[in-house]
Amino acid sequence: MRMILTATLAIAPLAIVPLLANDNDSVKRLHEAAVVFSEIMATPDKGIPEDLLSRAHCIVIVPQEKKVAFLVGAKYGKGYVSCRHRGGWSAPGTVIVEGGSFGFQIGGSATDIVMLVMNEGGENKLLESKFTLGADAAIAAGPVGRTAAAETDLQMHAEILSWSRSQGLFAGLSLEGATLRQDENDNAQIYGKELTNREILTTAVRVPKMAAKLIAELDQHPRHEAAVASTGGSQ
Repeated sequence: MRMILTATLAIAPLAIVPLLANDNDSVKRLHEAAVVFSEIMATPDKGIPEDLLSRAHCIVIVPQEKKVAFLVGAKYGKGYVSCRHRGGWSAPGTVIVEGGSFGFQIGGSATDIVMLVMNEGGENKLLESKFTLGADAAIAAGPVGRTAAAETDLQMHAEILSWSRSQGLFAGLSLEGATLRQDENDNAQIYGKELTNREILTTAVRVPKMAAKLIAELDQHPRHEAAVASTGGSQ
């Protein structure tokens, strides 16, 4: 009996370590997402146009998406999505972005990805468990700068706009062909129970402490109506 108890006590820490590591990964990734968004919006001349962000229904932030290539290129990243809910930004759901391209290429890079979901159609796609960018939802590379005056016709009619930042360079990015799916395992780690992105993004789920910094950064950028009211302007 004593031998069984000793063996159990010896194994228990080994079983707990992966769970702690996963939780720490979520904390680190949420912090990185907040930093990525803050840094991008701190440079308005080279960042996401504020008027586009003020009209967006949802935002997806994928810090340090991994891209590896040896004959066949592949992309993989984990990040977070938040949608506007009752005047503010919702608690974040977790997403995985996956995609690939064929061609002769050798090398690798890490890239931050940001997407804005611009209308209800794009938001409905986002609430599905999985969809393909470009096929299921129209996507275009987003414009860079203080305003969206330079939007092309393609950008104006896109459901989703996307950008990338790699080695300090921020630019519009086409993610056509990549897939985006929810990560219910990471949701369970963050919220302590199984939740779908639809449940998180459309109901009053409380923002977990580890995500407070990210949502606080997003809340500094209100929706269009709130921005107009706060400045006393009109459109």
